[in-house]
Order: sequence, then C-alpha cells, then structure tokens
Amino acid sequence: MSITEHTPTATDGSGDIVQEAERLVERMAQVRSKIGEFIFGQQEVVDQTLITLLAGGHALLIGVPGLAKTKLVETLGTVMGLEDKRVQFTPDLMPADIIGSEVLEESESGQRAFRFIPGPVFCQLLMADEINRASPRTQSALLQAMQEQQVSVAGTRHALPRPFHVLATQNPIEQEGTYPLPEAQLDRFLMQVDVDYPDLDAERRMLMATTGAAEGVPTAVMNAEELLAAQRLVRRIPVGESVVEAILGLVRAGRPESSELPEVREAVAWGPGPRASQALMLTVRVKALLEGRLSPSVDDVVELAGPTLRHRMALNFAARAEGLTLPGLIDRLCEPYR
Repeated sequence: MSITEHTPTATDGSGDIVQEAERLVERMAQVRSKIGEFIFGQQEVVDQTLITLLAGGHALLIGVPGLAKTKLVETLGTVMGLEDKRVQFTPDLMPADIIGSEVLEESESGQRAFRFIPGPVFCQLLMADEINRASPRTQSALLQAMQEQQVSVAGTRHALPRPFHVLATQNPIEQEGTYPLPEAQLDRFLMQVDVDYPDLDAERRMLMATTGAAEGVPTAVMNAEELLAAQRLVRRIPVGESVVEAILGLVRAGRPESSELPEVREAVAWGPGPRASQALMLTVRVKALLEGRLSPSVDDVVELAGPTLRHRMALNFAARAEGLTLPGLIDRLCEPYR
C-alpha cells in the first residue's frame, strides 16, 4: 500500500509531506539495495541502523567478532555520503585521542599561540570500535560529543559537523579488561542493535562474494544534506493517539516504581526513562516511512520495543539468578499491545 493511500486529505498541508516521503522511500530503497550488495544476511540489523540514522541518533552494535559490524559502518558511510572515521578503543586511549587537543606553535616572527587540532570525533559518522575497552574518562569525553554535538577543549567549545552519528560496537562474550558503559551513556544510544550470525544461504553468498579475485566497492547513493532533510521530515510525520498511548504505557510499565506488573516490580533494578519514549516516538515514524506508510502503528511500537528498551533497563541480581532475561521481560510488556 502506498503512502498516498494512507493520507486522508491533502488540504491540511500534508501534500508536501507525502511527496517528500515518497521520494525518501524511493531513495532508501536504493540505499538498502546498495548495502545489501556488501552486507549479507543482516537485513534487520541494516534496517535498525538506518532507522537510527534517519531518527538522528546513535546506535550500539553488539555481536561476536566476525559479523561484519565494522564493514557495515564503513559501507553505510560510503553509501550515505558521510565522512566516516574509526577509532579502536583500548584501555590506554585518552580523551584527547578522540576529541583533539591544543598544541603550542611558534610563528616565524617568534610569536607563540595555541592551535586546536581536531580529533577523529570531527566527522559525520564515527565508529567507536569495542567502546567498552576504553576507560570511563575517555567514554565521558565521547558522551558529551554524543549528547551536545560539541566538545570542550581548554575551556573552548568546538561544534561537531552535522549530521553527527556514533555507531559503537561491543563484544558480548569477552569482558576481561573492559569497562562497562555507564547507564547515562547507554541511555544516549537511540537503539541497541544485536548482530547475530547470518543464515546458511546468506553465509554461502558472503563466502563466494568475498573470496574471489576481486571484491566490489560501494558507491554513494545519498549525501549529508539529504540525510538532514530526511531527519527533519521524520519529525513532521503525524503520530496517532493510540500510538502515543502505547509508547507511554509500554515505557512506564517497565519502571518498577510505577509498573502494575509484579514481575517488573520484583525483577527490574532500574527502568527506562523519558529518553526511551522519545526514542520510540522517532523510530516508529522512521519504520513507517521505510515501509511506505505516512503514520506509524502500534505494531511498530511492539517491533521496536526490544532494540529501544533493552539497554535502558537492568535486572536485579535475584532475577538474573532465577534465569530471567530482559528480552523475555520486554515481550511480557508488549503483550497488551499485540
């Protein structure tokens, strides 16, 4: 069903939105097709990452090594026409290694002055590889960049390029020598994207495509200005009252202080805050657009509840000892809306 069929009238100024939305749907189909030539069997991961970018947020990619997380970020940067950089996070990485630093320079006339040398964070798409291997101090430096779109060096603020997105990766199986991300930083990630193994057919295609004599190179389909325009369009998409109520009901039900579910009150150490509601409001709009609909549905809320909430909640020790899991608990929260 087309976007136009979902629009009751065009007399309220929605005609422009419809035309822009149709153009965006066509362009995103090209983006997904181009990415699919290089990333095999990870369509849900690709879609969730694209949803994050179109919503203007940051994503945390969690998966074991070898699942093309790095290649996905590199391919996304090229296909979407963004300036991308990669930082390998290690325990000895310092904040200045990310945000930059000031150096003292002396001119030919003998005058001395400080000059700011920007770090790799000054890009449009930053890959923070194995982010939990850096110290909390370094993670805090990235936190300001993620939240404020600027960094402070020697008391001077430097604005980051727009758009600015962080796609961070994390290895879920090797935790020795790592620093768990603080709750405040986790909350800054719009979505947590879990990257799983590809299916047999996808792995076979990947095997044949990547071990031949020559491997293709991705090309740009979008550019930064088009992405910014798409992000502005997303915020103009109308949201029905039933969807708003589903978002609020779902998020508030995950808080042990206000939930009516006994399993939440007994098992959850801390629940999702208002940023979770904001994240769902944006992501369901993007999902509807990608599927050719002008407004989101409650089904979109249910489908995106997992990647939006699972890094914004934590089970207490007793619940973990009993074998409870966050995905299972989030499914329970979604039951009234299925």
